[in-house]
Amino acid sequence: MNKIIILLIATTIIYSCSNEKDPYLISKNSIGHVSDTTMIKDLIQIFKNDSIRNDISGDSFTGKFNDITILDKEGNELLEITPKEDLDYTSTAKLIKIIDPKYKTKKGIGSSSTFKEIRDNYNISSIQNSLRNLIISINSANLYFTIDKNQLPSNLRYNSNIDIDKAQIPDNAKIKDLYLQWIN
Repeated sequence: MNKIIILLIATTIIYSCSNEKDPYLISKNSIGHVSDTTMIKDLIQIFKNDSIRNDISGDSFTGKFNDITILDKEGNELLEITPKEDLDYTSTAKLIKIIDPKYKTKKGIGSSSTFKEIRDNYNISSIQNSLRNLIISINSANLYFTIDKNQLPSNLRYNSNIDIDKAQIPDNAKIKDLYLQWIN
């Protein structure tokens, strides 16, 4: 009887430990403990062991700035969060810039990934050609990446009016910025 009780307790502990949320996992509707329904005021509790720069003090914003930067204990930037509604502490996030390379998708894609890693793991929804960057969208994951056009062949760098195909982007092109976007 005691062996059965011990086995049940051990199974419960193992099960609960395996169900803990990865604080660095990027998914379609969340990044770590922040989800598309998390209110801005809740960031203070979620990142209580880290530091929040700009705009939040208690239940309201304190400055003119809208973006909220999350830093670790050493002062390294982790995330930059843009609320859907300016200066509204009950708003949810609309855009999260993922700065720290520890944050990754289940497929291992993060801010230090290359274009080849993205292409091999996700279906690219669109490639937009802007003045200085390419904007690569992955709609199935609510992600988009920017790649500096200086990493492209010289004949593609200076014309923002041409369509660029994924075959024209070098495999080793590094991600400049990585964003998780919630439109709704």
